[in-house]
Amino acid sequence: MSREVKVNDSPNHFMVLDAISRGMKTAEKISKVTKLDKSEVELILNDLAVQRLVVRREKKGFFRNKTEFSINETGQSLLESKKRELQQKANDIEQAYDNGNTSQLQSFMEADRAWIPMMLFSGLINVLFFTSMMSFMGMAMSPQESSMAGDAGSASESTDSASDTAGQDDAGAVGSGSDSSGGGGFEGGGFDSFGGSGMDFGGDFNF
Repeated sequence: MSREVKVNDSPNHFMVLDAISRGMKTAEKISKVTKLDKSEVELILNDLAVQRLVVRREKKGFFRNKTEFSINETGQSLLESKKRELQQKANDIEQAYDNGNTSQLQSFMEADRAWIPMMLFSGLINVLFFTSMMSFMGMAMSPQESSMAGDAGSASESTDSASDTAGQDDAGAVGSGSDSSGGGGFEGGGFDSFGGSGMDFGGDFNF
């Protein structure tokens, strides 16, 4: 039975809806990417299904059935509308920050701060910009904001790290090649170097 919840006023409902639109089909996966408790996610999924914004399907498995969700046209339309609204807010925040308008930033944080995690999750606000803005205002991040910012930041750092590692491996491959002439033998040749430089090019995907 659905709770009396106005989805349009609930950031967590939109985070779950956005996660489903990205292909997260189960409560477990949605909970992992949104950082929401699984019990809360399950309640939200029920709300969304009852309000016909997502479609619930029972998928048979070997040991137990699995419940999966997909977003429908109505849900997608609502999500896109909310994202456009939040994108405009994000643009206003950035403009206020660029202009040093502390009073406007303070006004937003008082009225709409609950939407910050959704904006971070959906990429509507850049993590580095958000952390700079919070520092500028002398405000601490909430646990949910910190979790979202840290998760997005880790993804960026992992991508940079992968690029740096690849460059180091390439340099190592050149060095190994020159050493092999002195050391001789199969093990010191280009075979190991090639394997080392080719293994670290995997991308990093949060979901």
